[in-house]
Amino acid sequence: MYFFSSLVYVILYYLLGYRKKVVLENLRNAFPEKSDMEIRAIRKRFFHYLCDLFLETFKTYTVSKRAMKRHCFFNPAAKTLFAKLAEEGKNVIIVMGHYGNWEWGGNTFSLLCKHQLYVIYHPLANKEFDQFMYRMRRRFGTKLIPMKETFRDMLAHKGELNATAFIADQTPQPQNAYWTRFLNQDTPVFRGPELIAKKVNYPVVYVKVSRIKRGYYELCAEMLCEDPSKTKEGEITEMHTKRLEKDIISQPEFWLWSHRRWKHKRVAI
Repeated sequence: MYFFSSLVYVILYYLLGYRKKVVLENLRNAFPEKSDMEIRAIRKRFFHYLCDLFLETFKTYTVSKRAMKRHCFFNPAAKTLFAKLAEEGKNVIIVMGHYGNWEWGGNTFSLLCKHQLYVIYHPLANKEFDQFMYRMRRRFGTKLIPMKETFRDMLAHKGELNATAFIADQTPQPQNAYWTRFLNQDTPVFRGPELIAKKVNYPVVYVKVSRIKRGYYELCAEMLCEDPSKTKEGEITEMHTKRLEKDIISQPEFWLWSHRRWKHKRVAI
């Protein structure tokens, strides 16, 4: 599979030039202190990772449970944290970004954790592909909640031991967003994870799916906020955004630079 991925990289990067300009612009804006040579090197590493990610994601359709747990596994601290929360009977809100292999992270969580995992997702416009992704993501027991039905579904499942995961680095409409500085740029962030955390008062846990080597990932987790009801406005959003930023700065090639994260500009009031 990875030999094929290397071939796809050559086609995607050198022949098709898929979003090369978008990635280059995003990297330059995020890391103004880096030289052009450094930026272009990160871009190449990113496209190698992106090709692996595509194929790894679709491999979910055929990979065995045993192989999945071997290729994406919990680190000891994360395992201990979620086991403790389960013992205490606490439901959890998970915040994470498009970093590492978040799809495999969800699979591993569903295979190894006592919490039922629900993932908030945005249904795709192409109904056939949307159904394909829906079936694939549910293969190991993960359940999906459409974004517009998030709070209602979470209330419906509050009696069940569960964890609800938000991919929190997508781009919201600017007028409804929380604005912050992220990777040296004014950036809109979804308010949803924070607002819902305060309403249901579930602990908020940050999850990172770290790439150890090609084809192998480690799921890391840390408690961000045990009692959201006691936080100030914007505090939880700042915490998970800054935590993701720290991971991206550490290994920038493993974040999804090809999406247009900064297509909206802050409007002065």
